[in-house]
Amino acid sequence: MTDTKKDKESEELEPQIDVEEGTEPADVTASNEADEIGQSEEVEVEPLDEIDIREAISDTTEVHEQLHLAASEVANLPAIKEGLPPTILVVFPLRRSVPFPSLIMPVLAEAGDEVAIMEKAMAQGRHIGLLHAPGMSEKQGVAKADFAVTGVLAEVHKRIRLPDGNSNYICRGVRRFRVDRFVKLKGVPVARVSYPEDIYPPGNETEALSRNVLSLAQKVASHNPSLGDGFNLAALNIDPAGGLADFSAAYLLREPSEKQPVLDELNVRDRLHTVDEALTRELVTLELGDRIQAEIRERIEQQQKEFFLREQIKIIRRELGEEQDPPERDRELFLNKLEEGDFPAEVAGKVKDEIERLSMIPSMSPEYPVARNYIEWLLELPWMVASDDRIDIDQAEMILDRDHYGLKEAKERILEFLGVRKLRPEHSGAILCFVGPPGVGKTSLAMAIAESMGRQLERMSLGGMRDEAEIKGHRRTYVGALPGRIMQMVRRAGTNNPVIVLDEVDKLGKDFRGDPSSALLEVLDPAQNKAFLDLYLDLPFDLSRVMFIATANVLHEIPGPLRDRMEVIALPGYVTAEKVQIARRHLLPRQMKDHGLDPKKIKLPLASLRAIVNSYTREAGVRGLEKFIANLCRKRTLEVARRKRPKPEIPVTLLEKYLGPPKYEDDPVRLKPDVGVALGLAYTAYGGDVLEIECVTVQENGKGTVGYTGSLGDVMSESCRIAHSYLRSQCQELDLEGCAIQSRDLHVHFPSGAVPKDGPSAGITITCAMLSQLSGRKLKPRLAMTGEITLTGEVLPVGGIREKVLAAKRYGVKQLILPKANERDVKILDPEWTSGMSFHFVGHFNDVVDLAFTGPNRKKSRS
Repeated sequence: MTDTKKDKESEELEPQIDVEEGTEPADVTASNEADEIGQSEEVEVEPLDEIDIREAISDTTEVHEQLHLAASEVANLPAIKEGLPPTILVVFPLRRSVPFPSLIMPVLAEAGDEVAIMEKAMAQGRHIGLLHAPGMSEKQGVAKADFAVTGVLAEVHKRIRLPDGNSNYICRGVRRFRVDRFVKLKGVPVARVSYPEDIYPPGNETEALSRNVLSLAQKVASHNPSLGDGFNLAALNIDPAGGLADFSAAYLLREPSEKQPVLDELNVRDRLHTVDEALTRELVTLELGDRIQAEIRERIEQQQKEFFLREQIKIIRRELGEEQDPPERDRELFLNKLEEGDFPAEVAGKVKDEIERLSMIPSMSPEYPVARNYIEWLLELPWMVASDDRIDIDQAEMILDRDHYGLKEAKERILEFLGVRKLRPEHSGAILCFVGPPGVGKTSLAMAIAESMGRQLERMSLGGMRDEAEIKGHRRTYVGALPGRIMQMVRRAGTNNPVIVLDEVDKLGKDFRGDPSSALLEVLDPAQNKAFLDLYLDLPFDLSRVMFIATANVLHEIPGPLRDRMEVIALPGYVTAEKVQIARRHLLPRQMKDHGLDPKKIKLPLASLRAIVNSYTREAGVRGLEKFIANLCRKRTLEVARRKRPKPEIPVTLLEKYLGPPKYEDDPVRLKPDVGVALGLAYTAYGGDVLEIECVTVQENGKGTVGYTGSLGDVMSESCRIAHSYLRSQCQELDLEGCAIQSRDLHVHFPSGAVPKDGPSAGITITCAMLSQLSGRKLKPRLAMTGEITLTGEVLPVGGIREKVLAAKRYGVKQLILPKANERDVKILDPEWTSGMSFHFVGHFNDVVDLAFTGPNRKKSRS
């Protein structure tokens, strides 16, 4: 017998009530598969293949009526055989139901082994043993352990054939049996059984339990309208008490695991006790469900009542020609928003108070719009609304690689940040701060983070902001008061956990109106922003779920306390190879789309892109590169619009035609500096740069002074004086006795003169430029340097090594002189950035002289 069965809701149907003669039979409960049944001994229902649907509906109704007649007829049949029941029984396994004595039950048998079992039983006197077999539902094969121990001897009265090939047998339970042993298991199961009698203990406890079960059964049945009055009538006429327990368990208990212990129990008192406990649990569950349903119904009815009353008021006022006054309309609007939304208790109480206050203000009063605007802000802020984070590390990595080329360290740190958020969503984490020159992708990285997390993105530029009220809002006493920009972005995002980008945090201003950087301390501090207090709202708002990302060009321009609250991720500039790939993958396709060009109209080979990078742009980012590519696309679009047919490919030789003469070429001064010229490395807000430092003799017989020009700051001016003082102190060691340094007036200049310059990193470069002018010796070609110098000639470390190295590579510098303490900064650089370059690390200026100049430079070596 196979156990591969299709899922069916009514494998064995609910039992029917077996009543004594003269009583009204109970309603018959049949399965969906057994709704079509006739009055004859065997009714065959033809399948509905190609007949009219109206005829099918009519036939189904007729067969449904016949089912009740057949069941009623069977319910009043006498026992088929009288005398002792058989001890050898054919066993039919019931998978999902438990049989009980004295009850009529339809049993569904599927075509095949199950029908064979029933036919075997009918051939041997219509007796069959119905036995619960829960273990046969999920496996192949039959074992003794699959069957329950106690079953019910039943008489088979009717067979109804169904259109799907299965059959429905109407059986009547006779009495309990216990399986002594199985004679046969495969095919048609056969078992040797015995018929134990019910045990009725002495005393009144059984009678009391019987009454309790009857009362509980009637109460539980009252919650099930399908049982009807026939159930109570049948229950009252059942005798003895053991039959009442069986009857109640069969109809009112839900699970077979609850019914089988009732069938197994022979002690009537214990059986009634088991049924009593089960019905008590069921009644408690039903009463709880009724109470919940009543509460829901009451609340819905109250809401519907209020809705109908309001609608009636509106219609009455409309019929009377009375329009609703603005205060009443606003009051209803705000109250509806308050009921529909989700607000903290403090906010809800504040809104109700303000609504009551608004209703007492005349609509023509200037205070009315102020109060109304305040309520609108309170109701439209997403106090309890948050978007679900869908952090997928692989998806985030794909988005970062799709939108950005290079930036390996920054991407890795962002993925680490997202990984922590995924494993611990409640972790607030650090405030990220992307620092780097313009055009390297700081803002676009923040946009990629928001996309990968599925959050709303809001952006605020802090450049030039001088009023702290822009952050914390104005008090409502001011005319035109509004919340700060932070709360405005939260309201615009519609969630309390957006990604907010604070652009140009290093360009915050400060004046008599306040210090915005101090106001940002509360916003960016996880220990404080859980209850951020906007002066306009005057209610604490939780900003701890907001993800803040700051961007800056220069790190040291960010105020110290604010910088300490952020985790800095440095974004260096791009080398030529990276710019070419960015242009090929991102910039050119974007500009082609913006200008309506397809790949058949314009093609830029890698050589042309490389030429644009080297000859037309000198920047750390790619913003200028995109402008030149856009210029090319515009000119090609014009040619196409004029119906010209140029070749798609634009070689290097045609770049000058489209973009004009190259703006940058290898400067001979930079490649082979003249006497008095040295190349230094600088770190600016726009990335690294290579500076020429020029020194000339103004007067031979002067006072030995030095002048300097080029918009220098205080620190760089001091570096000029330090360099001059050091050379005068080392005149003999550096063989400068014949140059009359004591009487020569020098002038040091830093092109471009209009660009402000400051910082200590040009110390050794200034000293080399002066030494070259004084000694008449030139510095080595394609050599640049950076480092701070002291009055004793010590070379101190400087910052911005990564940006300076990238700048040197862009300008074609081959040798770099760096402070020895900065050697560790060079070791962590990408090999692509340092390829083709030589690095020399020095600790004293005498080492610089040995490396920068050709030939003997000192009278003797430093001890």
